[in-house]
Amino acid sequence: MTDEENRSAFDWETRFIENNTPWERGGLHPAFEAWHRQAAFRAGERAAIPGCGRSPELLALAQAGLAVTGADLSATAMAWQRQQSDIAARSVELITGDVLAWQPEQAFDLVYEQTFLCAIHPRLRGRYEQCLTRWLVPGGRLYALFMQKPERGGPPFDCSLEAMRTLFPAERWIWPDARHIRAWPHPKLNDKAELGAVLIKR
Repeated sequence: MTDEENRSAFDWETRFIENNTPWERGGLHPAFEAWHRQAAFRAGERAAIPGCGRSPELLALAQAGLAVTGADLSATAMAWQRQQSDIAARSVELITGDVLAWQPEQAFDLVYEQTFLCAIHPRLRGRYEQCLTRWLVPGGRLYALFMQKPERGGPPFDCSLEAMRTLFPAERWIWPDARHIRAWPHPKLNDKAELGAVLIKR
């Protein structure tokens, strides 16, 4: 099975067409809002949201003055993002396709990771981490929300903190101390926790 088949075995396009998207919160993620209040997102920076779907955070970053790139396999989701950007008269770059095969012309200051890591098969996580190290400038920030799901299978797939510390090793990433890692329950996924953490690329 190819990497593309692994990623797209779950029919994301049909889910968006049918509006069968229980992972969507219906508004900005509270972790994103908390980071925004802390002035984490600065005008003029370059930001990316892989697997953005219909994430409202993409437009929020653009409205904050950042140059934002969103990527997703679903053409329907990306058409929705394009419409939101047009309505708000904001310019964003939208990529429909395999983000793991993509390399930006210019590195990013930050990546907002909410739904991509838990959506791809765990065997592809190492490749994703390599992409992130290429995409981010030295000192670039990864705003991550790690899905905690004790049940087997997925998507979403479990992103235990132990597995994430192995995936994002200390030689390449600076982790926050434990008191800066907060759990955010997901009300549409039986209050499963997402652990919010900001990692810095060395």
